Amino acid sequence: MAPSRRDFLKILGVGAAAGVSTHSAASSGGLIRLDNNESAYGPSEKVIEAIRAAEVEARRFPSGADVSRLTDQIARSHKVRADQVVLGAGSTEILRMASCVFLGPGKQLVQASPTFPAIEFYARSTGATVTSDPLTFRFHHDLDAMLAHAAAGTGLVYICNPNNPTASITPRGDLEKFISQLPGSCSILIDEAYHHYANPSGEYASFLDRPLNDPRIIVSRTFSHAYGLAGLRVGYGVASPETAARMRALGTVNAVGTLAIRTAMAALDDTARLREVVKKNTDARQEFVNAAFSRNFKQRESHANFFAVDTFNPATMVIQHYRENNILIAPVSLLWDTWIRVSLGKPEEMNAFWRTWDTLPIDKSTIRH
Repeated sequence: MAPSRRDFLKILGVGAAAGVSTHSAASSGGLIRLDNNESAYGPSEKVIEAIRAAEVEARRFPSGADVSRLTDQIARSHKVRADQVVLGAGSTEILRMASCVFLGPGKQLVQASPTFPAIEFYARSTGATVTSDPLTFRFHHDLDAMLAHAAAGTGLVYICNPNNPTASITPRGDLEKFISQLPGSCSILIDEAYHHYANPSGEYASFLDRPLNDPRIIVSRTFSHAYGLAGLRVGYGVASPETAARMRALGTVNAVGTLAIRTAMAALDDTARLREVVKKNTDARQEFVNAAFSRNFKQRESHANFFAVDTFNPATMVIQHYRENNILIAPVSLLWDTWIRVSLGKPEEMNAFWRTWDTLPIDKSTIRH
C-alpha cells in the first residue's frame, strides 16, 4: 500500500499527525521529546555565538558567496571538489532531488523495510514504483533480495546506514559487493544521517571517509543530529560533478538560509564539540542497555542516537501511555506494530523514560530480545 503524507508524518513521530498538539505541550515546559532523534544537547556555544553574530542578516536572502563558502568548507572536510557538493534544506531535500533526477514513471526505487520513509514518499510522487525488501533477522539490509529486484528499470537504490528506524548497520564489505553487482544503470543513494554516532570498525566505514571510485554513488549527510541543528534545516549530498549538477538544478531556490549557512560553518569548525556529543551519546547508549538489562531484557545494539524496542504489545498503547506522562516517543513502522523508537535524551530525561516504562500496564516478563 502506498504511504500517505499522514502516514509519512506519523512514522516520523510528528505529533500533529498523531493527534497531539506538541506546541501547547511544549509551551507548558513539561514535555520530553524522545520522538524525532534530535540532539539531546543542541548546538555548541560557538555555534550559538555565530547565530547571534549573524542575526542582523536574518532579513537577507543567502548570497552566492555564502553558499560558496559553506560548499567549499564541506568539500575540504571530505577531500572532494566543490562541484561535487549539493546543499539542501536538511538531507531530506537531498533525497527529494535524487528522486526527481533518477525516478519517474517506468522507474523503480529499491529500498529496505523499514527504513527512513521520506524517499518512498518522494519516489511515489514522481510516478515511480517502490520495492521494499524486509530487513534480515540481524536488521541488515537484505542485499540479496534487493539485488534480485534491481533491474534495468531501477533508477535508484536507497541504503540508510546506520538505518533509521532500527539504528542498525549493514556491513561495509557486504555493501561493496552489492554495489559492484548492481546493474550499471542503477544509482545508489547512501544516507549517512547518523554517521557520526557509528563507531568506525571492520563492519562500518563511511562512503565519504572511505569512498569507492564509482560515479553512481551519492552520499547524503545532515547537520540535524550530531550537530544539533535540526531546526535550521541544513543538509548536503556528495556525488559526481555531473550528478551533483543535475540534482542542484532541481533544488529549492534559497533552500538553505543565511543564518543556517553561517551556523553550519561554525558547527563544522567546532570539532571538539562534535567529539563531546558523540562521547555523551556513546555513554547514553550504554546506560540504555544497562537499564534494559536490569529489567531482564537484552536490547538490540544501536549505532545511532536512538533505539528500536519491541514491546511485544501494541505500540499505539505504549506510545499513548508515554504521551499521558508527557513523553513523546515514535513508532518504528506502521508494519511493526509492537515496536517503538526511543531517541536518547539527557540523563534526567532517560530516567523519566524508564520510570514511565516501569508503570506500563503490560506483562513485561514476555519481553525478551
